[in-house]
Amino acid sequence: MKQIFVKNLLQGEVSVGETVLVKGWVRTKRGNKNVAFIAINDGSIIHSIQVVADLVNFDEELIKRISTGACLAVTGELVASMGQGQSVEIQAKDIHIYGEADPETFPLQKKGHTLEFLREIAHLRPRTNTFGAVFRIRHEMAYALHTFYHERGFFYLHTPIITASDAEGAGQMFQVTTMDLNNVPKVEGEVDYNADFFGKSAHLTVSGQLEGELGAMALSKIYTFGPTFRAENSNTPRHLAEFWMNEPEMAFYEIQDNMDLAEEFLKYLVKWALEHCMDDLQFLNDLYDKELIDRLKSVIDVKFERLTYTEAIDILQKSGQKFEFKVDWGVDLQSEHERYLVEKHFKKPVILTDYPKDIKAFYMKVNDDGKTVRAMDVLFPRIGEIIGGSQREERLDVLKKRMEDMGIPEKEMWWYLDTRRFGTAPHAGFGLGFERFLLFVTGMSNIRDVIPFPRTPMNAEF
Repeated sequence: MKQIFVKNLLQGEVSVGETVLVKGWVRTKRGNKNVAFIAINDGSIIHSIQVVADLVNFDEELIKRISTGACLAVTGELVASMGQGQSVEIQAKDIHIYGEADPETFPLQKKGHTLEFLREIAHLRPRTNTFGAVFRIRHEMAYALHTFYHERGFFYLHTPIITASDAEGAGQMFQVTTMDLNNVPKVEGEVDYNADFFGKSAHLTVSGQLEGELGAMALSKIYTFGPTFRAENSNTPRHLAEFWMNEPEMAFYEIQDNMDLAEEFLKYLVKWALEHCMDDLQFLNDLYDKELIDRLKSVIDVKFERLTYTEAIDILQKSGQKFEFKVDWGVDLQSEHERYLVEKHFKKPVILTDYPKDIKAFYMKVNDDGKTVRAMDVLFPRIGEIIGGSQREERLDVLKKRMEDMGIPEKEMWWYLDTRRFGTAPHAGFGLGFERFLLFVTGMSNIRDVIPFPRTPMNAEF
C-alpha cells in the first residue's frame, strides 16, 4: 500500500472510510487500559493526525514500546473524529515500529524546551513543531524566490564558492588550502602559494555579486542564490559564519529600477508566505510573536517610503530620541537608527538612497555631487536593513579612481574592469540576506533558529 501524507489526510484529499497507510514520528501517546491515542507527524504539515488503537487488537508489549520520538507505520481506516481539534483520525488495524526512542534518553520527551537548548541538539530539533514550521517556511521562501525571478525572465547563475579575491572588502574570509598546516611551504619567510592547489591564496566567498555582474553583462538579468561565508568572531543574534545570499544583477537598470524591483520582490515573498504558509505562521504567531501575521500583512499593503540618507540624518537629529550611537552626516547608520525610521517615524518599510561614498563599496556609482553614491538600503520593521544594493559604477575611469582611493589593487581586478572596457552599460543589483529575511517572516529572534545547522564561532558540530 502506498503511503499517504498527513497533510493530504487533514486537507480532505482522502475520503472517510478508506484504508490508509501513514508513516511518521510519535509526538504524543496517551490512553487507558482499553485504548491508546497516538499522535503521528510526518513533517508534511504542522498538525499531527490522531491514531486510535483499540488495545484488544494489539499486543500489549508492542504498545508499550511506542513512545514520543518512535517511528511508526500505521495502517487503518480513516474515520470522522469524535474529538476536538481534528476532523478525521485513523482507526488502527496494524502498527509497525520502524525505530524506538528510549524515553529515558530521547531529549525531546517533554514540551517547553528552550530555543537555546534546541540549538545544542540541532540534529533533532527539526522534529519539534517550531522548527518544522520554520524549515517549511524556509523551503517556501526559497521556492518563491526562484519563482519570482523565473517569471520575470531572470537566469539563475551559479557563482563560485571558492574565490581568489577579496576585492569587495566585505569581511574576514575563510582560507581554502590543501597545504599541510603543520608543514607550510615558505619562500623567504612568506607562504609559497605556488605549492597550493590553486597556485594562489584562495578563500570561501563573501558574496557572489562581482561574478554576478559579469553574468548580467551578457544575459541582462541574472540572480545568484547560495551560501556565503564570513569569518567574523561575532556571537550575536544577527550573525552567522555561513549564510545564504540572494543577489540579482540587472543590465540597463538604474537606481529607481533597482528600488522598484526590491520592493516588488519583498512584497511578493511576504504575500507568498501568507498564502502558502498560514498554518505554520499561525503557530509561530501564537507561540512567539503575537504581531507576526499583522506585521507581514502591513508590508504588502503599503508603498515603501523613499528618501535620501541626508534626509534620514536630518529626521534622526531632530527626533529628540536618545540613541546609543551618535547621528552625524557621514556615519554608517546603526540598527537602532534604521528601526526608528521604520517603526516610529514612518511606520512602514523605508528605502534609503544616496549614501556618503566614504562608507560604501568601491563599485557603487558616484553621484554628480562627488560626495554620495547611488546606494540603496531597504529597511524593515524589527530587522533594520534587509536589502542592500546600488547602481554599479559603469564608468571605467571613475571606477579605477575609486579603487585607487580605497587601496584595491587593480591587477587583481582586471577581469572585473574588463566589463567596463568592453561594452560597458548601466547596471544595478542588490543583496538579500536570506536568513535575515527569514527572521522577519517567522518572527524568530535569533538568526541561528532559521537555518538548519548554524555555523558560528566554535560551533561546527553537526
